[in-house]
Amino acid sequence: MKTATIQLEALACPSCVQKIENAVKSFEGVEKDTVKIMFNSSKVKFDFDDEKLTLEEVEKAITGLGYEVVKSQAK
Repeated sequence: MKTATIQLEALACPSCVQKIENAVKSFEGVEKDTVKIMFNSSKVKFDFDDEKLTLEEVEKAITGLGYEVVKSQAK
């Protein structure tokens, strides 16, 4: 398991948080209970199985929703 942190451009509204959360939780390999979207800091944190999923796949899904990924890391 790895823990990912994705820094986004500033989030504008609470419904943005819900959209991103649903997108991240939809991936197989993401630990659903660990998904946290921090509205004030515009960060997404979650644990995932790096054998089932890449961080890039999650980034693409977030970008596809119209949110810009500033940087990301997985440990």
